[in-house]
Amino acid sequence: MSQRVTSRSFLASHLRTRAAVLAAGMGVTAVVGAGIAAAADTTAAHSTSTTAKAVQTQADVQAKAAKTQAAEAQKTTEAQKATEVKKATEVKKAAKPAQPAKKKAAWVDPVKKYTVSATYAQAGGMWQSAHSGQDFAVPNGTKVMATHGGTVVKAGGNGAGDGPAYGNAVVINHGNGMYSQYAHLSQVNVQPGQVVKTGQKIALSGNTGNSSGPHLHFEIRTGAHYGSAIDPVKFLRGKGVNF
Repeated sequence: MSQRVTSRSFLASHLRTRAAVLAAGMGVTAVVGAGIAAAADTTAAHSTSTTAKAVQTQADVQAKAAKTQAAEAQKTTEAQKATEVKKATEVKKAAKPAQPAKKKAAWVDPVKKYTVSATYAQAGGMWQSAHSGQDFAVPNGTKVMATHGGTVVKAGGNGAGDGPAYGNAVVINHGNGMYSQYAHLSQVNVQPGQVVKTGQKIALSGNTGNSSGPHLHFEIRTGAHYGSAIDPVKFLRGKGVNF
Protein backbone atom coordinates (compact mmCIF):
# COMPACT_ATOMS: atom_id res chain seq x y z
CA MET A 1 0.00 0.00 0.00
CA SER A 2 2.75 2.36 0.85
CA GLN A 3 4.56 1.62 -2.38
CA ARG A 4 1.51 2.48 -4.54
CA VAL A 5 1.00 5.78 -2.77
CA THR A 6 4.60 6.63 -3.28
CA SER A 7 4.41 5.72 -6.92
CA ARG A 8 1.30 7.79 -7.45
CA SER A 9 2.82 10.62 -5.57
CA PHE A 10 5.95 10.49 -7.67
CA LEU A 11 3.96 10.31 -10.88
CA ALA A 12 1.87 13.30 -9.93
CA SER A 13 4.96 15.27 -9.04
CA HIS A 14 6.64 14.26 -12.27
CA LEU A 15 3.63 15.33 -14.27
CA ARG A 16 3.49 18.68 -12.53
CA THR A 17 7.17 19.26 -13.17
CA ARG A 18 6.80 18.38 -16.83
CA ALA A 19 3.79 20.64 -17.13
CA ALA A 20 5.74 23.45 -15.57
CA VAL A 21 8.62 22.92 -17.96
CA LEU A 22 6.25 22.88 -20.91
CA ALA A 23 4.55 26.00 -19.68
CA ALA A 24 7.84 27.74 -19.22
CA GLY A 25 8.89 26.69 -22.69
CA MET A 26 5.72 28.05 -24.16
CA GLY A 27 6.27 31.34 -22.33
CA VAL A 28 9.74 31.67 -23.69
CA THR A 29 8.51 30.89 -27.14
CA ALA A 30 5.79 33.54 -26.81
CA VAL A 31 8.27 36.10 -25.57
CA VAL A 32 10.72 35.28 -28.35
CA GLY A 33 7.92 35.40 -30.90
CA ALA A 34 6.79 38.78 -29.66
CA GLY A 35 10.34 40.08 -29.88
CA ILE A 36 10.71 38.81 -33.40
CA ALA A 37 7.40 40.36 -34.36
CA ALA A 38 8.41 43.70 -32.84
CA ALA A 39 11.76 43.61 -34.62
CA ALA A 40 10.01 42.80 -37.88
CA ASP A 41 7.65 45.77 -37.44
CA THR A 42 10.60 48.10 -36.74
CA THR A 43 12.50 46.84 -39.76
CA ALA A 44 9.44 47.22 -41.98
CA ALA A 45 8.84 50.77 -40.75
CA HIS A 46 12.47 51.72 -41.34
CA SER A 47 12.38 50.16 -44.77
CA THR A 48 9.19 52.09 -45.66
CA SER A 49 10.71 55.39 -44.45
CA THR A 50 13.88 54.79 -46.45
CA THR A 51 11.88 53.97 -49.57
CA ALA A 52 9.76 57.11 -49.16
CA LYS A 53 12.86 59.28 -48.82
CA ALA A 54 14.42 57.68 -51.89
CA VAL A 55 11.24 58.28 -53.89
CA GLN A 56 11.07 61.92 -52.76
CA THR A 57 14.74 62.46 -53.60
CA GLN A 58 14.23 61.00 -57.04
CA ALA A 59 11.16 63.20 -57.55
CA ASP A 60 13.13 66.31 -56.52
CA VAL A 61 15.95 65.43 -58.91
CA GLN A 62 13.52 64.89 -61.76
CA ALA A 63 11.70 68.15 -61.01
CA LYS A 64 14.99 70.07 -60.97
CA ALA A 65 16.08 68.45 -64.22
CA ALA A 66 12.74 69.32 -65.82
CA LYS A 67 13.06 72.93 -64.66
CA THR A 68 16.57 73.16 -66.07
CA GLN A 69 15.45 71.71 -69.38
CA ALA A 70 12.56 74.17 -69.54
CA ALA A 71 14.91 77.10 -68.89
CA GLU A 72 17.33 75.89 -71.57
CA ALA A 73 14.46 75.44 -74.00
CA GLN A 74 13.29 78.99 -73.26
CA LYS A 75 16.79 80.36 -73.88
CA THR A 76 17.02 78.44 -77.13
CA THR A 77 13.64 79.79 -78.25
CA GLU A 78 14.61 83.37 -77.38
CA ALA A 79 17.95 82.99 -79.19
CA GLN A 80 16.17 81.64 -82.26
CA LYS A 81 13.71 84.54 -82.20
CA ALA A 82 16.56 87.05 -81.86
CA THR A 83 18.36 85.43 -84.79
CA GLU A 84 15.20 85.53 -86.90
CA VAL A 85 14.60 89.19 -86.07
CA LYS A 86 18.22 90.02 -86.91
CA LYS A 87 17.99 88.19 -90.23
CA ALA A 88 14.70 89.90 -91.05
CA THR A 89 16.24 93.30 -90.27
CA GLU A 90 19.26 92.56 -92.42
CA VAL A 91 17.02 91.42 -95.27
CA LYS A 92 14.95 94.58 -94.91
CA LYS A 93 18.05 96.76 -94.97
CA ALA A 94 19.40 94.91 -97.97
CA ALA A 95 16.07 95.30 -99.77
CA LYS A 96 15.88 99.04 -99.03
CA PRO A 97 17.66 101.02 -101.73
CA ALA A 98 20.57 103.09 -100.50
CA GLN A 99 19.72 106.76 -100.24
CA PRO A 100 22.06 108.98 -102.19
CA ALA A 101 24.11 111.37 -100.12
CA LYS A 102 22.41 114.71 -99.80
CA LYS A 103 24.24 117.24 -101.87
CA LYS A 104 25.23 120.51 -100.32
CA ALA A 105 23.42 123.50 -101.72
CA ALA A 106 25.37 125.15 -104.53
CA TRP A 107 23.86 128.56 -103.74
CA VAL A 108 22.40 129.85 -100.46
CA ASP A 109 20.72 132.92 -98.98
CA PRO A 110 23.26 135.58 -97.96
CA VAL A 111 21.52 135.95 -94.56
CA LYS A 112 19.10 133.95 -92.43
CA LYS A 113 15.85 134.97 -90.70
CA TYR A 114 15.29 138.10 -92.76
CA THR A 115 12.40 140.19 -94.01
CA VAL A 116 12.41 141.07 -97.71
CA SER A 117 12.25 144.85 -98.10
CA ALA A 118 13.19 146.94 -101.18
CA THR A 119 13.21 144.81 -104.31
CA TYR A 120 15.20 144.88 -107.54
CA ALA A 121 14.32 147.73 -109.95
CA GLN A 122 12.05 149.37 -107.37
CA ALA A 123 11.73 153.13 -107.91
CA GLY A 124 12.38 155.63 -105.13
CA GLY A 125 14.23 158.74 -104.02
CA MET A 126 16.88 156.71 -102.20
CA TRP A 127 18.55 155.71 -105.51
CA GLN A 128 19.82 157.54 -108.58
CA SER A 129 17.41 155.64 -110.78
CA ALA A 130 15.96 152.24 -109.78
CA HIS A 131 17.04 149.96 -106.97
CA SER A 132 19.95 147.81 -108.17
CA GLY A 133 19.57 144.88 -105.81
CA GLN A 134 17.48 143.08 -103.17
CA ASP A 135 17.36 144.32 -99.59
CA PHE A 136 17.10 141.94 -96.62
CA ALA A 137 16.02 143.63 -93.38
CA VAL A 138 18.01 142.06 -90.52
CA PRO A 139 19.31 143.26 -87.15
CA ASN A 140 22.64 145.07 -87.12
CA GLY A 141 25.50 142.57 -86.77
CA THR A 142 23.74 139.65 -88.51
CA LYS A 143 26.15 137.15 -90.12
CA VAL A 144 26.49 137.67 -93.86
CA MET A 145 27.51 134.60 -95.91
CA ALA A 146 28.93 134.06 -99.38
CA THR A 147 25.96 133.00 -101.48
CA HIS A 148 28.32 130.82 -103.53
CA GLY A 149 31.97 129.86 -103.51
CA GLY A 150 34.44 132.14 -105.29
CA THR A 151 37.22 134.68 -104.96
CA VAL A 152 36.87 138.05 -103.24
CA VAL A 153 37.69 140.83 -105.72
CA LYS A 154 36.60 143.86 -103.65
CA ALA A 155 36.33 144.47 -99.91
CA GLY A 156 36.23 147.58 -97.74
CA GLY A 157 34.77 151.06 -97.36
CA ASN A 158 33.46 153.44 -100.01
CA GLY A 159 31.43 150.59 -101.45
CA ALA A 160 34.69 148.71 -102.05
CA GLY A 161 35.26 151.12 -104.93
CA ASP A 162 31.63 151.40 -106.11
CA GLY A 163 30.88 154.61 -104.24
CA PRO A 164 30.02 155.83 -100.70
CA ALA A 165 26.32 155.02 -101.10
CA TYR A 166 27.12 151.35 -100.52
CA GLY A 167 29.05 151.98 -97.31
CA ASN A 168 31.26 149.00 -96.44
CA ALA A 169 30.95 146.35 -99.16
CA VAL A 170 32.27 143.05 -100.53
CA VAL A 171 32.23 141.72 -104.12
CA ILE A 172 32.89 138.04 -104.95
CA ASN A 173 33.71 136.56 -108.35
CA HIS A 174 31.92 133.17 -108.76
CA GLY A 175 33.24 132.41 -112.25
CA ASN A 176 31.28 132.09 -115.48
CA GLY A 177 30.79 135.86 -115.50
CA MET A 178 28.77 135.91 -112.23
CA TYR A 179 29.50 138.17 -109.24
CA SER A 180 27.71 138.87 -105.95
CA GLN A 181 27.83 142.12 -103.97
CA TYR A 182 27.05 142.72 -100.27
CA ALA A 183 26.68 146.31 -99.00
CA HIS A 184 25.92 148.55 -95.95
CA LEU A 185 28.07 146.22 -93.80
CA SER A 186 29.09 147.03 -90.24
CA GLN A 187 32.13 144.75 -90.48
CA VAL A 188 34.12 143.18 -93.32
CA ASN A 189 35.82 139.83 -92.56
CA VAL A 190 37.50 139.03 -95.92
CA GLN A 191 40.05 140.70 -98.19
CA PRO A 192 40.66 140.81 -101.95
CA GLY A 193 42.19 137.64 -103.35
CA GLN A 194 40.75 135.43 -100.60
CA VAL A 195 38.94 132.27 -101.71
CA VAL A 196 35.66 131.62 -99.88
CA LYS A 197 33.23 128.69 -99.77
CA THR A 198 29.46 128.61 -100.14
CA GLY A 199 27.87 129.72 -96.87
CA GLN A 200 31.14 131.02 -95.38
CA LYS A 201 30.90 134.10 -93.18
CA ILE A 202 32.31 137.14 -94.98
CA ALA A 203 30.90 140.09 -93.01
CA LEU A 204 28.31 141.43 -90.55
CA SER A 205 25.28 143.41 -91.66
CA GLY A 206 24.99 147.06 -90.75
CA ASN A 207 23.66 150.51 -91.64
CA THR A 208 26.60 152.20 -93.36
CA GLY A 209 26.40 154.36 -96.51
CA ASN A 210 23.07 155.49 -97.96
CA SER A 211 20.87 153.37 -95.70
CA SER A 212 17.60 154.05 -93.91
CA GLY A 213 18.08 151.28 -91.36
CA PRO A 214 19.97 148.02 -90.63
CA HIS A 215 19.79 145.73 -93.64
CA LEU A 216 21.85 143.91 -96.27
CA HIS A 217 21.87 145.23 -99.82
CA PHE A 218 22.55 142.27 -102.10
CA GLU A 219 23.27 142.23 -105.84
CA ILE A 220 23.99 139.65 -108.51
CA ARG A 221 26.16 141.16 -111.24
CA THR A 222 27.55 140.19 -114.62
CA GLY A 223 30.68 142.19 -113.82
CA ALA A 224 32.60 143.34 -110.77
CA HIS A 225 31.44 146.96 -110.95
CA TYR A 226 28.30 149.00 -110.36
CA GLY A 227 25.80 149.04 -113.21
CA SER A 228 26.00 145.36 -114.16
CA ALA A 229 23.33 144.07 -111.74
CA ILE A 230 20.54 141.65 -112.67
CA ASP A 231 17.48 140.52 -110.67
CA PRO A 232 19.07 138.61 -107.74
CA VAL A 233 15.84 136.93 -106.60
CA LYS A 234 15.10 135.55 -110.05
CA PHE A 235 18.70 134.40 -110.43
CA LEU A 236 18.85 132.61 -107.04
CA ARG A 237 15.49 130.96 -107.57
CA GLY A 238 16.97 129.51 -110.74
CA LYS A 239 19.69 128.03 -108.50
CA GLY A 240 17.17 126.45 -106.12
CA VAL A 241 17.13 129.18 -103.46
CA ASN A 242 13.62 130.16 -102.36
CA PHE A 243 12.66 133.41 -100.70
